[in-house]
Amino acid sequence: MRTQHNLYVGERTAEKIKIQVGAATEDLEVPPEDMLVQGRDLLSGKPKQVQVSYREISKALDKSILRIEDAVMETLSKTPPELAADIYNTGIYLAGGGSMLRGLDKRLSRKTDLPVYIAEDPLRAVVRGTGIALKDLEKYKNVLMK
Repeated sequence: MRTQHNLYVGERTAEKIKIQVGAATEDLEVPPEDMLVQGRDLLSGKPKQVQVSYREISKALDKSILRIEDAVMETLSKTPPELAADIYNTGIYLAGGGSMLRGLDKRLSRKTDLPVYIAEDPLRAVVRGTGIALKDLEKYKNVLMK
C-alpha cells in the first residue's frame, strides 16, 4: 500500500486486505472482488481511500510466497526416503491460517509437481494433531523423539 498508493495502513487493515482479497497467484478461477481500503496519505497526511484488486495484492505478496516455496523445496530435499515416498503418494497438506491464502495450494503444487491440499479446518489442524499425539505418546514416539 505504501509503495503503490502512498497509503499508510495499520496491521489490522493489512490483515483484512490479505483475508478479503489476498492471493498467492494471479490466475484464480473465482477471484475476489476489489476492496476499498482506507488509510493515511503519506504525502498529504490526510485520510485517503483507494481500491485494490487481488492481482495487486498477489504481486505484493510474491516475495513472501517465493520464500515459502524455497522453504518447502528445501524441506523436501532433506526428507528421508520413506517419508518422501509417502508424500509422493499422498501429497502435501497445508495447515494453519496461511494455508487459507487463495491459490497457495495451486502455486505450491506447480512448484513441487506434487498434489497439495488444504487440511480440513486448517486453523485448528495443528492443535488437534498435537492433542492426538499427546494422548498416545507411545504410538508416536518414533516421530516425536530420538
